[in-house]
Amino acid sequence: MRRFRYIIYLRDILLLACTAFGGPQVHLMMMLELLVQKRRYLTEEELLELQALCQVLPGPTSTQTVTALGFKIGGPNLAYLTLLVWSLPAMVLMTLAAIGTHYLQANDISLSFTRFVGPMAVAFLMFGGYRIAQKVIHGYQGWTLMIISSVVAYLFPSPYVTPLLILVGGVMASLNYRKHEVMDKEPLRIEWANFFLWLGVLVAAAALGAITRSLPVRLFENFYRNGSLVFGGGQVLIPMLYNEFVVFKHYLTRQEFLSGMALTQVVPGPVFSISTYVGGMSMEHYGISGQILGAVIATVGIFLPGTFLIFFVYRFWDQLKKYRGIRASLDGIHAASCGLTVAAAIILFQPMATQLQPLLTVVGTLLVLYFTRVPSYLIILGGLVLGLVF
Repeated sequence: MRRFRYIIYLRDILLLACTAFGGPQVHLMMMLELLVQKRRYLTEEELLELQALCQVLPGPTSTQTVTALGFKIGGPNLAYLTLLVWSLPAMVLMTLAAIGTHYLQANDISLSFTRFVGPMAVAFLMFGGYRIAQKVIHGYQGWTLMIISSVVAYLFPSPYVTPLLILVGGVMASLNYRKHEVMDKEPLRIEWANFFLWLGVLVAAAALGAITRSLPVRLFENFYRNGSLVFGGGQVLIPMLYNEFVVFKHYLTRQEFLSGMALTQVVPGPVFSISTYVGGMSMEHYGISGQILGAVIATVGIFLPGTFLIFFVYRFWDQLKKYRGIRASLDGIHAASCGLTVAAAIILFQPMATQLQPLLTVVGTLLVLYFTRVPSYLIILGGLVLGLVF
């Protein structure tokens, strides 16, 4: 009976993975409808609390939420199966996208039909940052931290600046802990195994990459590190990947990255699937087998640290959230994350600001997003059609 319940649960996760377009906010609504109201795996309050915990941790919020739910229902084994089922459809589609992009370029087929898609992706990033800022930034300090973070990230677009800004934002906001309600606390009972597993893989991957200089090993370390440091979901991950793989390492061109960024709006499931595409494109010179390997390595690397950390923190979250400093620090973390999104949007938009077609595309997409409820994947598909027609 229990095994049958697990199969039904994994089928439901697969259904979500194939139909959940639009990012964490849309994913949450679909989870409430299917997992809470229809299947009753947990209550609405439990799901919202679980998502709040995942927002505190680095990594993909929606992915960690369904993984933690799998852990709650059936322990670590079901959690890992949940992660696989949830990420597999997007991983396959984005791997095919990377292979297709390389094929077009290798055969001198222009990517000009994607010229509307890049500006649309920048508009999605702008609008996503705006919507998130509305939800998570409260008060003068939050807006100040966001502005400072955006300026610093713009002036110093280094992948190492990102975690520093997030850390400083959290520490600054935690100083206002007195504004939060005092709650009865118990001594923390912490099981450290998954934390040391997360840290051990991080250190081992960095050391092995430095020693071997192997591109697959270094790719795993790059994505594992990013997955360990990204707070705020895909909107923050995108600028981190852009800075590292386009600006610093030149594994992708700007147009290739923007095309992949736009395709994540067409593909259902986690926004972190852009990592699959970036990993595949980073190994395009090694043929199709190399691209597949790069895509798999990137996917495992980006999702694994968040899984280790949710396993670690979930066990003592009920105790941890009672500390005022922890609750207060979230405001600064969210504000800094929004600042990173603003900086990324400005950096990506700058080359478009002086060109009429990209500028009109960005403005038009923003108007559609603000005044209508047209699904994001339809907007992107419309952009591809425009590119083919014109």
